[in-house]
Amino acid sequence: MQAVNTYRDRGQAGQVLAQHLAAYRARPEVLVLALPRGGVPVGLEVAKFLSAPMDVFLVRKLGMPGHEELAIGAIASGGIRLLNRELILEAGIPARDVDAIVVRETAELQRREALYRGHRPAPRLAGRTILLVDDGLATGFSMRAALAAARRHEPAWLAAAVPVGAPETCDELAEQADEIVCPLRPSPFQAVGLWYDHFQPTTDEEVHACLREAASLPRPKT
Repeated sequence: MQAVNTYRDRGQAGQVLAQHLAAYRARPEVLVLALPRGGVPVGLEVAKFLSAPMDVFLVRKLGMPGHEELAIGAIASGGIRLLNRELILEAGIPARDVDAIVVRETAELQRREALYRGHRPAPRLAGRTILLVDDGLATGFSMRAALAAARRHEPAWLAAAVPVGAPETCDELAEQADEIVCPLRPSPFQAVGLWYDHFQPTTDEEVHACLREAASLPRPKT
């Protein structure tokens, strides 16, 4: 299938997504949590439009050996570990290899936690309205791990928001989230990057720039 590119880049995709989240605008209990790295520029545009604070929520995809773009699971802060056991069995990946992937990605998750947050404490989630934002949903393992991790903090409302996603993945995640917001659900889907004109990897420097800009945004009065 030759896909028709729909979004210019993550920034423009975030602006479109924000329009679909207008019901959350200027509500002091709302917190935008972006999944690094690709979800951060999307989340920044959402936070701007909603006049909401934004932070990062750390999740790491577990990629299949030799085909890292294909998720065999995901991990998230707080010890969350989700595995696609059916795919792991089908691919014949030994348990020791899965464990090695988890160890490697856990180290990277911790590195990014320290890099992006430094000494700044993690935001309070309990009792708040949380919007988990990423640049798209393919298998959904990263978002599923994020939802499970965030749910442990007992938010009042937990939503997942992405500009584009596989229809079946959005349907599956609806069982975990209080709301799924996804303006574009193409079928066949294939890959998130097909629906962007420009889909280069987001750098750590860009994440820092987005977080600095988000910190300077005006907040609604409580």
